[in-house]
Amino acid sequence: MVYRFFMSAAAAPKPAGLTVFFPAYNDSGTIASMVIRAVHAASAITPEYEVIVVNDGSTDATAQIADELARTYPHVRVVHHPKNRGYGGALQTGFRSATKEFIFYTDGDAQYDPAELEALWAKMSRNADLVNGYKISRSDPLHRIVIGRVYHHLVSFMFGLTVRDVDCDFRLMRRTIFERINLEKTSGVICLEMMKKIQDAGFRIVEVPVHHYHRAYGRSQFFNFRRIAKTGVDVMRLWYALVIRRQHLRAPSPALVAPGDASNPVYPGTPRS
Repeated sequence: MVYRFFMSAAAAPKPAGLTVFFPAYNDSGTIASMVIRAVHAASAITPEYEVIVVNDGSTDATAQIADELARTYPHVRVVHHPKNRGYGGALQTGFRSATKEFIFYTDGDAQYDPAELEALWAKMSRNADLVNGYKISRSDPLHRIVIGRVYHHLVSFMFGLTVRDVDCDFRLMRRTIFERINLEKTSGVICLEMMKKIQDAGFRIVEVPVHHYHRAYGRSQFFNFRRIAKTGVDVMRLWYALVIRRQHLRAPSPALVAPGDASNPVYPGTPRS
């Protein structure tokens, strides 16, 4: 009986690990609620989790609030950028800082609900490498909705993307993806770069609808009229690099594993006992 008990304990599969991270820039009004909701959501999914705040050189109280959250919750830690590195720079830091098999990220401005992570987790299986959220309905001012739709259709055509919402920053993915692709952009077009490289590398993408909420605090950093010209230039440079030159396909791959060959024995979509 004792022998069988130890054999059963030794054979018990290791729970899948999860990193949740938030790129945060001047999000002092929302980051605390986002982190707390993420802790609750992640702990209900797996005991092997961590929550990271990437403070991207905020000039408000984001840094102090994030540090207090890390002191309060043992699974929370903070990475500080002394100076603002841009949205892409914050994402790169988040991906590099992650230590678990699966990575989920969303923005710290509370336009998405971390509790909906469970819907993405349920869809992650052996046949998926990335679970990509797409907005059920966009809760933004009319000009941002129009710009967002034009942007989505334009870049989908230019880059040959098949996802419903290239700019929905509510994603769950395997950490092994970043053994195949290298992200370089530091601006908001990093999402376009990431989705193009992931698609071209043959990773399997599943899509899940998620809610999008009105921004109650702060001001958006992307796709306002003052940034359209800069975004346009960044998109054209990326298009030339990834579509015309296809340099991401010609460069030597840093891959250690093939798509989908994650080593963890329990997949998120597997029912928990």
